[in-house]
This record gives sequence, C-alpha cells and structure tokens, in this order.
Amino acid sequence: MKKQLKRLLRMLAVVAILLAGFGLWKREQIQRLWAVNSLFSAEKIVANFSNMDAAFLTTPVSRGTGPVSPLPQGPEMTLPAATSNWIETRAVTSLLVLKDGEIRHESYHLGTRPDDRRISWSVAKSYLSALFGVLLEEGAIDSIDDPVTKYAPLLIGSAYDGASIRNVLNMASGITFDEDYLDYDSDINRMGREVALGGTLDQFAADLTETFAAPGETWQYVSIDTHVIGMVIRGATGQSIATLLQDKIIAPLGLEQDLYYVTDGQEVAFVLGGLNITTRDYARFGLMIEQQGRYNGRQVVPADWIAASTAASAPTKPGKIGYGYQWWVPVGAHDGEFLARGVYGQYIYIDQTQNVVIVSTAADRKFRDPGVSAANVEMFRKLAQIL
Repeated sequence: MKKQLKRLLRMLAVVAILLAGFGLWKREQIQRLWAVNSLFSAEKIVANFSNMDAAFLTTPVSRGTGPVSPLPQGPEMTLPAATSNWIETRAVTSLLVLKDGEIRHESYHLGTRPDDRRISWSVAKSYLSALFGVLLEEGAIDSIDDPVTKYAPLLIGSAYDGASIRNVLNMASGITFDEDYLDYDSDINRMGREVALGGTLDQFAADLTETFAAPGETWQYVSIDTHVIGMVIRGATGQSIATLLQDKIIAPLGLEQDLYYVTDGQEVAFVLGGLNITTRDYARFGLMIEQQGRYNGRQVVPADWIAASTAASAPTKPGKIGYGYQWWVPVGAHDGEFLARGVYGQYIYIDQTQNVVIVSTAADRKFRDPGVSAANVEMFRKLAQIL
C-alpha cells in the first residue's frame, strides 16, 4: 500500500511538473488569449485601446527621419450644444477638427492623452487602400481586375478562387464570413483568437471555402477581404506591409510618433484593423487624403486613386451607405465627402469641398445600436458646417 501511494505521489509530481512546464511554455499565448477575451469589457476597453501591444504580437512602423510636419493652431471653434452629450454618450476618447489644415478643436476624454497610440480598427483598411494605389501606379500590380490568386497562390482552391482584386477591394468577394463582433463563435472573433494565439491569417483565409454569391454580384462587409488585399500586396512585392507602408505612406507625412501594427504569429500585419497611431497623426493622414494625396509639396498617393477609391463603386443597396475601395461614403454624401470607419467609434471624416478633416476615437460598446453610425456622421457634418 505504501509503495502504491509513493508511486501515485511520484506520478502526481510528474504531472504537476509537466503542467507547470506547459504553463510556462504557453504563458504568453494564454495571457494574450485572456487579454483578447476581456478586450472589450466595460472596465478595460478604454485602457486596452491605448495599449494593444499588451494583448497582441506587434511590429513597429517607423515615422521616418524627417521633421515633424506642423499642424498649426487656428481659431478655436465653438462646438454645437449637443457635442458634450455626444462625447459622453458615444464614449469618445479624442476629437480633433481640422479646417484648411489648422486645428480648430482638439480634446481628449476618459483619461486618454495626446500621445496615446489608439487602435485604428477598420480605419486601417483605408491606409491599406492608399498603399495599394501607390503600388498600382508603380506597376507592382498590373490591374485591379487581375484575380487575387495571381499574386496570392495560396488562395487557389479556396472561396477566393475566381475573385478579382476589384471585387475584394469593394467587399464584393461573395465570401461567407460572419462579422458579428458580439458572437463569440463568429468568424471575426475566431480570427481574433487566431491572432492572439500566434496563428497565421494567410492560412485562415485559404481555409475559407463557402460563398453566398458570385464575385462582384453583391456587397457584404467582410474584413477578411482586406487581409486578402494584404496577401496580394505581399505576393506582388515580396515585402512586408509594415515596411511598404512605412516607406511609401508614413515617412512623407512627418508624424509625431512611430506607430505599430498588431501581427499574427508569422509577423504578418493585421492590415484589416491593427494600426495604432496618435490622434494628431491620424489627422495628418486624413489631411493628405483630403488634399488629393498631396502633402508638404509631395504627391504621396496618386490623385486619381484618391478619387476612384473614395467613390461609391461597390454594389451596395440603393439608399444605404456606400462603399468604395476600403472607404465609406455616407448616405446623401456630396462630392468629396467620405470617411474611414472602425468598430467602437473610430473615424476619419473628410469633406474635400470644405477642407475639413475630423478624427474621432472612442470606446463605444453600443456602436452597433440602431442609428448610432448615422448620428456620428450627422455630428461630423454639423462640425464641418459651422467652421
């Protein structure tokens, strides 16, 4: 009996050692998974959105070596009476308004600061669109009507086989993909856990096999389409997105701070929503786009690509919000009015006819409630109109 007890104790000790070793080996992955599962909790969401490098693997994107480009202070605007209530209700963390390249309002809320590098979420899609336009003009990509498999052969045999780059830019790939952020088992949330655990999103995309429509037939917002654009860019150039964005988009802007991308386990940038940038530096990108791709005397992004990518070219339903090449076009938009938009209330709103750029970041856990998106656009329009 004593021998059996000793044997059992030895076995338990071995199991304990193995479990402890496994815990140490997987500690980072477990910590990241825990962080992801509590990323949007009410008590943590504001701080998390300024510290995404604590939850995910990341890769730096240098601001470059040039001087910081000025954002001069203009006359302080008088905000509409409803603005304070909107800021509180929508859990706005920063608001910056530019008119003619001058700061007319800048404020930070819920304990955030000007030097916080706030998560972009899907605002990052519009950055990738700008990079794509540069590479298209340079000839790295022959045509947006090329099949995505020409540059991303891993997708041969997947649901993306047969889709063109234009289809994917337009979010009209026809891929079956559940984008419900509130459903733990949705594709978008499974993808987030894949990133947290160090998986590869290239394979995640290649493993998708179901479609609900033919490519180009109808519009449905699926974020994995943007990852496929990233696959196309990497396949066409043989370079990382972080390096390309750094050299071709970021360096000419004269940002105040370096930025970073969230990455998957293969150090591949999370291009569909993983940029982390300060509010002022988001504004510099927006100002470049507002100025037809020109900034500090340099044509950073081709003007014809700015026009094409911000036009409502996707097959969206009549009377609903429009979509271009990774840019949104609000209902009733006039020429030159469009925006980049991310979940939980991230925006770069641009009105080229009035020379207005508005950046808003938030931690709005009710961002999907009916009417919220339209109310945000209406607030931006009010701010633009009174300048």
